[in-house]
Amino acid sequence: MDNILSVLVFFPAVAGLLGFVVDQKSIKAYGLTVATIEFLLSLWLWFSFDMGNSGMQFVELVPIIPDMGVSYYLGVDGISLFIVIMSTLMTLLGMASMGETKDIKNMIITLLFLEMTMVGVFVALDAIIFYLFWELSLVPMLYIIGAWGGNLRIYASIKFFLYTFTGSLIMLVGMLFVAYTYHNLTGVWSFAITDWYSIVLPVSYQMWLFAAFFIGFAIKVPMFPFHTWIPYAHGQAPTIGSVILAAVLLKMGTYGFVRFSLPMFPDASVMAITPIAIISIIMIIYTAMIAYAQKDMKQVIAYSSVSHMGIIMLGLFAMNAEGISGSVFQMLSHGIVSGALFMLVGMIYDRRHTKLLSEFGGLTAVMPKFAIIFGIMLMASVGLPLTIGFVGEFLVLLGFYNVSPFMTILAGTSIIVGAIYMLRVMKLAFFGPLNNEENKKLKDLNARETWSLIPLVMIVVWLGVYPKPVLTPIDNSVKSLLTFMDKKAITQEAKDMIRVSKSTKEAK
Repeated sequence: MDNILSVLVFFPAVAGLLGFVVDQKSIKAYGLTVATIEFLLSLWLWFSFDMGNSGMQFVELVPIIPDMGVSYYLGVDGISLFIVIMSTLMTLLGMASMGETKDIKNMIITLLFLEMTMVGVFVALDAIIFYLFWELSLVPMLYIIGAWGGNLRIYASIKFFLYTFTGSLIMLVGMLFVAYTYHNLTGVWSFAITDWYSIVLPVSYQMWLFAAFFIGFAIKVPMFPFHTWIPYAHGQAPTIGSVILAAVLLKMGTYGFVRFSLPMFPDASVMAITPIAIISIIMIIYTAMIAYAQKDMKQVIAYSSVSHMGIIMLGLFAMNAEGISGSVFQMLSHGIVSGALFMLVGMIYDRRHTKLLSEFGGLTAVMPKFAIIFGIMLMASVGLPLTIGFVGEFLVLLGFYNVSPFMTILAGTSIIVGAIYMLRVMKLAFFGPLNNEENKKLKDLNARETWSLIPLVMIVVWLGVYPKPVLTPIDNSVKSLLTFMDKKAITQEAKDMIRVSKSTKEAK
């Protein structure tokens, strides 16, 4: 299919506009139909993808402002392919899991517009187009938190917007400077990311530009100490908002590091390994300890999410195929598992209208299906072997071990601490006596909720047992990225740190 990426990007938005003429009773069925078609289109993208090609595929290039070098430029590789599929899947299942919601029509339309921006970010290969989708994604999420959130929803939505918008402006300055530098070197204006890859910048330039992009991406991840907006956003957002935020929107930051920072600034990236590793380890351990201290089930998942994002960041700066491939795989794992956990917390909240762990206990007796699925996702979250969570974490730690065994051991404590706070949640909520009279009347998962969770359970087990179909194209594109970084690096230190593979280095 020609222009498949354009269809993937704009189909949800066009359907969202048409949603205004759909009546209130039919809007959810309409939204689910649109989201299903979008997901099937993303699967078609996977089936048509050439797994042996590590470069960009399904490329679309149309000049928009030729004199300024701005183009409508889209494409996907093994790194972005599965993030696009995860985005469409989590939108579909998140929408399917929604119960009764006030003003559901506007909610569905907002989700469809948000889906457009998410897919747009992951397929854009022009910096201006990337930035437009990046910024536009703030608007639907701002609306979701502000209109459907909790008592502090206005504060949470404004804090979310100000943090991310400020970081984005600093990133934009960096983008404009790169474009200006490209023009000075070539005499041509271009915002195509692939053109930017071709220029070799002095190390001093790289450091300043790396810092500008770092702030924009780090706030979105969110990295310590820019993480203070995330507990409010998750705490006040409705369930669907937390699902999309954790599963997809946070990955925009880590994806930005892969698409911009690593290939454009290889020397600066190598120089930043130790500082970023320290920050990542602080994220991993510090937020895990905060998660253990939480009394609110949703806040446990929120801080756990930040801790796992620290693992992803650690792998991205391992500068080898194991670490970066593991990080990209962990983006998918984190999206699936954290999205499912937020869905589960939302389901229990719909029944009890509380998320306090002290209000529960003994739920296994009255909600066995809920307890089983929660337990599976909990095990995946702590990285149990044969679950999706193990594969990414193992590869990240294996990759970073080549950089620093000591830091890797520190990061590995996340598995222990994670198991402690997640098993605490399981113990307090699902085991022990069923003393609370209100809990005795709770109903187990209904058909709608069960069918929205079963696909996620299947993915958790399938990719935990057999990750090759996803890892192979990711690994091919990551090795291509590392080869490019190695050739582009100026300093010998950077060339020594960037490891495509042992055989490749020996051949040199």
